[in-house]
Amino acid sequence: MNTQDKYWLNYAKFTFLLAVAAMIISIIMLPGDLLVKGYYSICSLFLISATITLSKAVRDDSESKKLLQRLEEAKTAKLLNEMEE
Repeated sequence: MNTQDKYWLNYAKFTFLLAVAAMIISIIMLPGDLLVKGYYSICSLFLISATITLSKAVRDDSESKKLLQRLEEAKTAKLLNEMEE
């Protein structure tokens, strides 16, 4: 992993934690009873979970497409080499 990737990963982690902290503070400071705060807390946790799941699914899809493309390129190269011989 190069330095730029390391910094980007640290930046992404920091901004995620900052956003979660801001959300927690805003829910705590929210005027209203405990039921309303609990509802917003559960919705926020669900949103975080859905975001993580979506980002993982998008990345897995991208990685599988890259792998399939490499396999196709390898098959094509093999066929071309066999035809040249």
